[in-house]
Amino acid sequence: MQKSLQGKKILVTGGSRGIGRGIVLAAAGAGADVLTCYRHEGEAVDSLVRELKKSGGDHHVVRADVGRISEVDQLAVTARERFGRLDGVVNNAGVISHIPFGELTVQEWSEVIDTNLTAAYRVIQQTLPLMGAGASVVNIGSRGAAAGIPLRAHYTAAKAAMIGLTRSLARELGPKGIRVNVVAPGVIETEAFDAMPAERAEGLRATYARKTALARLGTVAELAGPVLFLLGDGAGYITGETLNVDGGI
Repeated sequence: MQKSLQGKKILVTGGSRGIGRGIVLAAAGAGADVLTCYRHEGEAVDSLVRELKKSGGDHHVVRADVGRISEVDQLAVTARERFGRLDGVVNNAGVISHIPFGELTVQEWSEVIDTNLTAAYRVIQQTLPLMGAGASVVNIGSRGAAAGIPLRAHYTAAKAAMIGLTRSLARELGPKGIRVNVVAPGVIETEAFDAMPAERAEGLRATYARKTALARLGTVAELAGPVLFLLGDGAGYITGETLNVDGGI
């Protein structure tokens, strides 16, 4: 694999599963030193640690619930202590639930907004002193932010707000040489599909085969590639953009 991120120090939130895990492993494979966090202990965390050891490099997997401000702040401290600087930050951690709007409680609204949006604000703010000219922030959004998704008003609102946050920060941080962009996935097939009943998983694949120009779901690797591009020097003149990675949905 080409070492496009050789020597770069990268923070990825929510890196033990799904899209985040794919980004962590791809970044490590591209030569970056990676710090990532997880919310709950488990085999996914243990297996990630094992895989990162195989890749070489200076990698760290720590527990931090980014839905809690105090734990975000400690994550930034850990980045400073372990790396001393950051060349890239990927705000990936998030939660989602499916609730009719009339039944959406304040608690559920707050949890989704805090984890998907407020965490990104705090991560960027607290790691900003570690970033210099050439650094890149990539926020993981959602194609649903533009389309709107029934039963996910709270999630869709958070992802739409992420675009506004990104565009404002791109203008504010641009003079410092720091780039800020969004990668907005469509439906990406992660290990969550393996946990579904086979009939449901096949039904989802068939549904999105009809809805996308490429007639299939995306893979984690196909999402990680654009993220690595935006983290790298080849994207040095790209900021404030939302890159849809959705197979032409």
